[in-house]
Amino acid sequence: MTTDTTVTWLTQEAYDRLAAELETLSTTGREEIAKKIESAREEGDLKENSGYHAAKDEQGKQEARIRTLTQLLRTAEVGDVPESHGVVEPGLVITASIAGDETRFLLGSREIAGNSDLDVYSEQSPLGEAIIGLKAGEKTSYTAPNGKSIEVAITSVDTFAG
Repeated sequence: MTTDTTVTWLTQEAYDRLAAELETLSTTGREEIAKKIESAREEGDLKENSGYHAAKDEQGKQEARIRTLTQLLRTAEVGDVPESHGVVEPGLVITASIAGDETRFLLGSREIAGNSDLDVYSEQSPLGEAIIGLKAGEKTSYTAPNGKSIEVAITSVDTFAG
């Protein structure tokens, strides 16, 4: 059995939002899906009952989300949005030239970004691991999952405004 002890940095707002989602899914969400399954079950033959199968599929996705949120919140480090000091670190917005294309993204968890339109890259991704600790103007490269080497140049490191 392996245990993932990756710490995810979250703002207090993101933590509260995710905790509320977990509470809703664990209570009323489970009750609602159980009612859907029971209602579909009453329709008869389960082998050809698409409503039943759809409800069971929805239940599986919901339970997976509950497990994900539980683990995320258990290992979360909650704090204020980090101020940029010009060094790439989780929770900051990075502007970089990646393989010649200018890209702006949040380094961290999708959960931090909330409703932001920013792309998000994990600090555990090949890109994230390659750029942690770099400053604006510095360059590096990383190996993509397809085996290609990709050049990255950091343009700016900014505070995430939410």
